[in-house]
Amino acid sequence: MIFLEGSMSGLWVLVLLMLAGPSLVLGLIGFLLRKRNKKASTVFYTLAVLYFIIGWGICSGM
Repeated sequence: MIFLEGSMSGLWVLVLLMLAGPSLVLGLIGFLLRKRNKKASTVFYTLAVLYFIIGWGICSGM
């Protein structure tokens, strides 16, 4: 019961990390692969953008 008595300000940070975190990681992987493999980098950039759009659209709509 003590867990429920605190403020919920940390919950918003957790939700934002869940929404934007994976797309940021995919974008970072794409950035790191840019010099070695251009095609793989493009795939990771595309996945990052799609994950961002779908994540914010579906999760924010709930």
